[in-house]
Amino acid sequence: MDLVSATVVYSCLVAIVFMGLWIYYDRRDHARFEAERRQVSFHCAHCGHLYAVQGSSPNSTCPRCGQNNDRLRF
Repeated sequence: MDLVSATVVYSCLVAIVFMGLWIYYDRRDHARFEAERRQVSFHCAHCGHLYAVQGSSPNSTCPRCGQNNDRLRF
């Protein structure tokens, strides 16, 4: 194998590794963003605390006072 062929093969392997890393980290970041985006906001009617809970539950318990609150709608 001559030097030009070895350089082309090496360059292609490096490009494949970078593309694989790019796809992996892009999918990982997208999954993290989607998990963060699926948070539901709540406002406690008793103590006035604003908090968010992951998921799509219609009710949640306030972490400060324990009051059960409905989902905050905009």
